[in-house]
Amino acid sequence: MRCIRVGVIGAGGVAQVEHIPNLLKLSRQFKIVGVYDPSPKVRAFVGEEFGLEAFSDLDALLAMPLDAVVIASPDALHREQSLAAFARGLHVFCEKPLCYSAADIDELIAARDRAGKVLQVGYMKRFDPSYEAALNMLPGTARTLRYVSVEVNDPDAWPFIRHASTCRGDDVAAGLIASTESKQREQVDRAVPGIDDPDAFRGFVGAYCSSIVHDVNAVHGLLDALGVADGDIVGASVFAKGEGGQGAVRLLGGQALWTMAHVAIPRLPDYRERITLYFDDASLELEFPSPYLNHQPTRLTLHTGDGHTLSSRDIRSGYEEAFVEELKGFWSAIVEGAPVRNTAEHARRDMTLLAGLARHHLAQSKQSGVRP
Repeated sequence: MRCIRVGVIGAGGVAQVEHIPNLLKLSRQFKIVGVYDPSPKVRAFVGEEFGLEAFSDLDALLAMPLDAVVIASPDALHREQSLAAFARGLHVFCEKPLCYSAADIDELIAARDRAGKVLQVGYMKRFDPSYEAALNMLPGTARTLRYVSVEVNDPDAWPFIRHASTCRGDDVAAGLIASTESKQREQVDRAVPGIDDPDAFRGFVGAYCSSIVHDVNAVHGLLDALGVADGDIVGASVFAKGEGGQGAVRLLGGQALWTMAHVAIPRLPDYRERITLYFDDASLELEFPSPYLNHQPTRLTLHTGDGHTLSSRDIRSGYEEAFVEELKGFWSAIVEGAPVRNTAEHARRDMTLLAGLARHHLAQSKQSGVRP
């Protein structure tokens, strides 16, 4: 079995809790050569906790003998770090959102194709065994689809990582933080021109691009399985001072509707994420646990009826960890030439919709004369 030499770029929460431990666990497929992070505290933690070499300079890590990188840095750095990796002939696994704008993703697609390398986006739900089962047992067709619902309430990660050993990188240089924030503003402006209200900005980069993006990608996969094309945005709103985001998409010319909503509930240690598809005589529901809770299977429930009787059953198709399975998929794409499950083209489609929701929210706010 070929072992891929990998560098990890960014050692924040998702890298500490998921990516680094999982790469170490998959020792036959991956060897971590080193980790880059700008925080001295985090670099020391990576060395002590995982026994890995930590770099304060990204170029120094990229100069090591690598085959691939796993990028888990702040969103605004994904574009430049992916480009730097492709320029060195490396495969790239990049956390979501890949980029904020379709134009920036197009640049990465072109760089990927020039380099002839794999680019996989960190949409781990596509590797969830319950999601995979849902794709194969949809209880209806495009003709009978009526409604798609997405609901997420989320306190952020804090209740679900307290059991893990982590380190907060709160000693990053102020100049680097300011530079990253400036890059984020520039990139968001390309995606959603004129988004100058702080709440709308926070809603786009947070509720939409950090949370609902996962569900948008998952629903796109379900709609593809049904043969349902992209729809028309008919509603969108950022609320709760930017900590909530909502959207509505008309499907099949108005035959069906897709609604989605995310809200942060910072002091309620409860996480619920539900995707439900309703058909004429059936519904299929996926209820995801917090992504940081390993060994907590996603609940897949099928409800069917004959006009008089309701039948419900829970389906359990496996206990594989989605975060682990997506890394296995990355390895298979590189070594075995397997199809990339989460492509940059998928990310482009997702981000085009999310930017469209943000623009719709701004247009509606302007039309009503209410500041967003």
